[in-house]
Amino acid sequence: MTRPAVRSLAVNPLRMSQPLGGALAFLGLDRCMPCFHGSQGCTAFGLVLLVRHFREAIPLQTTAMDQVSTILGGAENLEAAILNIYERTHPAVIGVCTTGVTETKGEDMAGALVTFRQRHPELCDLALVFVSTPDYVGGLEQGYAAAVGGIIDSLVEPHGSCVVGQVNVLAGSHLTPGDIDELRDVIEAFGLRPIMLPDLGGSMSGRQPDQFAATTLGGTTLEQIRSMGRSQITLVVGEHLRAAGDALQHKTGVPTVFFDRLTGLEPCDRLIRTLMELSGRPVPQRLRRQRESLVDAMLDGHFYFGRKRVVLALEPDLLYVYAHFLAGMGCSVIAAVAPTPSSVLDHIDATTVKVGDHSDAEALAAGADLIISNSHARQGAERRQVPLLRAGFPTFDRLGAAHRAVVGYRGTRDLIFEIGNLFLAGDQEHGHAVPPSIQRPQGDFSKEVHYGRSKTAAAG
Repeated sequence: MTRPAVRSLAVNPLRMSQPLGGALAFLGLDRCMPCFHGSQGCTAFGLVLLVRHFREAIPLQTTAMDQVSTILGGAENLEAAILNIYERTHPAVIGVCTTGVTETKGEDMAGALVTFRQRHPELCDLALVFVSTPDYVGGLEQGYAAAVGGIIDSLVEPHGSCVVGQVNVLAGSHLTPGDIDELRDVIEAFGLRPIMLPDLGGSMSGRQPDQFAATTLGGTTLEQIRSMGRSQITLVVGEHLRAAGDALQHKTGVPTVFFDRLTGLEPCDRLIRTLMELSGRPVPQRLRRQRESLVDAMLDGHFYFGRKRVVLALEPDLLYVYAHFLAGMGCSVIAAVAPTPSSVLDHIDATTVKVGDHSDAEALAAGADLIISNSHARQGAERRQVPLLRAGFPTFDRLGAAHRAVVGYRGTRDLIFEIGNLFLAGDQEHGHAVPPSIQRPQGDFSKEVHYGRSKTAAAG
């Protein structure tokens, strides 16, 4: 892996801050109010990004630190903010994320929580989660993981009688609300009852309530979080949540199954086998048809993917997902740029793997056929005259970012069509020969799927 170059600035930053990642995780809880322990400017900047990406009303509060409170300590601001939030909105959960302002001062968040509980016993029913998310180190994934870990540590009740059919799902920050809804549908198809944490599919997928709600509307309820210790199994999606999954298993004894990705034929087959063994049910016909459709899409689309040169600039886990998917379809990933270091970068097959920013991706995109990144890459893609596929956070210049799904058989198939059509349009624009329709040879090439332990029939 190429290490980050020593530079005094980022020309076009790719990295999102830890507090933003923490707020994203808290937005997946029902009746929650995320709060930044810092200045109003820190909160306003994150709020703008969240609103533009989701196109929804985003609940986000601040402790409004100023110069004096920053130097002398912000405990009074924090206490006043929590009391004010509770009085005005009556949330079930308040999630507090630190910022660079308070972290530089060295705020004792654990001590602040204990002190608040001692001073206000009347708020014993209010769930409080304090997490350390300094914005001068790490990035969105690290802040999101810290928040999920804080939720588990503060709210999950240890051990308890097992509820048959209940499944925990720790959903990574790279999963969109559409991804989470698709994953929920797959799990429920086996008669299982998933508890998604965080559940952005329930809160950020677009809803129009009859009455205004100042807190999040939908998502993982406090009761569900507390009952996670009674589940049969925990499915963890994303390397950055591995530590949170281990913490949940240590606290509750619920076994954990880890998935580094759920895009592509092989990881989807592994998920289906896991659910089949857990539920004791056969694979539903709907999922069998979706798998056949995916295999057919792979056969139809691989002509347009072969030898295409792609540049990726994404959060590490999402970068890993796209790099493996594209390599499996025959593309050459000439550059993979991540905003922060991660162990998954060592497992990405690319000509260059680099920790950097959008300017690095633009510099490495000479001769590329496609760039995949968030909306901040659009100017560089225009200068390079390379098509841009929007993915990741934030995506603010296209509709439906929250509803886009690239997990499961159906999501993978749709991703093949989306990227394949971009390649096909580029070939036609440049006058390249387009492969003719393929006449399949005669014979029995059945796509019947065998999900047993012995083998999986595989066109791919």
